[in-house]
Amino acid sequence: MEKDQSTEILKQAILMEMRGKSFYETVASQTPHEEVKKIFSMMAGEEQSHIEFLSKQFSSYKSEKKFVPIDFPTEEGVAELILSPEVKQQISAAGYEAAAISAAIDMETKAIEVYSKRASEAIDPNEKKLYQWLADWEKGHHKILHELNEELKQSIWFDNHFWPF
Repeated sequence: MEKDQSTEILKQAILMEMRGKSFYETVASQTPHEEVKKIFSMMAGEEQSHIEFLSKQFSSYKSEKKFVPIDFPTEEGVAELILSPEVKQQISAAGYEAAAISAAIDMETKAIEVYSKRASEAIDPNEKKLYQWLADWEKGHHKILHELNEELKQSIWFDNHFWPF
């Protein structure tokens, strides 16, 4: 029996979002820094929103073999919070939170790949819109996490005199 590609992608997407949420919640619960805790809690909340969107689509697709239109929320203030001076000060470039940021970048990269690929392959316009929105949202996360990671690397290189001059 041939597997339904839409169902399989939805299941994979829900699982990725659940893992992301769990990861972000764990980091938030283990960091002693309030500003860093806010970031990871906010990202866990966004993953929960993604789970809800995807679950709604899964239910609709499973029962009616179609995707329902959704009004997608916009991302507000995440970049400002993540790239704030307070957050940068609280994160050691070689510490737990920095390692979590690096792992989060990898998770976001995988999500972008999965969602972008499905957006390009989808025939249903609502499915295409869903995956393009998710890919774009994850690209935003990836960009700000990458920027923060680069600044942390610069900091550790400077602090440890890694510069050749």
